[in-house]
Amino acid sequence: MNIKKGQINIIISLVIIFFLIVLSKFGTQSVVASFNKSNPINLQEVPILNYHKVDILNHALSVSPREFEEQMEYLYQNGYHTITPDQLMAYLKSGKSLPDKPILITFDDGYLDNYTNAYPIMKKYGFTGTIFIVTNFISKDERFMTWEQIKEMQQNGMIFGSHTANHKSLTSLTKEQALDELNQSRDEIARQLGKPPKYFAYPTGTYSGEIEDMVRKTGYKAAFTIEYGQVGADSDIFLLPRIPIFKGQKTFRSFFIRLNGAPVLEELGIIKN
Repeated sequence: MNIKKGQINIIISLVIIFFLIVLSKFGTQSVVASFNKSNPINLQEVPILNYHKVDILNHALSVSPREFEEQMEYLYQNGYHTITPDQLMAYLKSGKSLPDKPILITFDDGYLDNYTNAYPIMKKYGFTGTIFIVTNFISKDERFMTWEQIKEMQQNGMIFGSHTANHKSLTSLTKEQALDELNQSRDEIARQLGKPPKYFAYPTGTYSGEIEDMVRKTGYKAAFTIEYGQVGADSDIFLLPRIPIFKGQKTFRSFFIRLNGAPVLEELGIIKN
């Protein structure tokens, strides 16, 4: 999608105003110090987009198919290349090269519209993504995908991870219940797709140090939060931040600012990866 010059000027003006407010609130000393922060591995930071539904519902977590295509078209026209979690991990752990302007696109829950609406649009632009599924909803609730649809998507490059068995906040459960949610989901995905999932996303975004440790010991290689930010050399691979994308009155403008604003906010030390 092409942004008109007037729209760019408005966005730049809003961002400048925002940063002036931030500078007045936090002071210049901490901001300048953040610019001098050294990165021993010298890795560029990678954005991870976080979607839920792609449909016409009037809900904050629902981005319409038209809006979703606008966003995918923007990424395509601006030279972004989608990557897998495996590529991201190889990059973070050993500095293995990534394509220019890498981006990881993720979805939480496994809604049916991820297959009917988002998937065809992503194929149109040659993009792949990662979907974290709630296994006890799959093939059981008509609002969610079926295992047959998931297998088709997997054969075409989509990656599937765990979002637990029942989408319960793990911090609200006993240790035994939380482990059961992790193990049930992992085992069902392995049974259906032929291999256990490597990656996990915290349901409702809630976690603790104990939960993080359980996710690691259950066999997952990394885990994703809903905290805003980009992934870099200093990121905890079991607390990876993402850029949540919401519906709003100006959905594309919000998408544009959240995607392009994250690097600047991190440089200013306002958000940390």
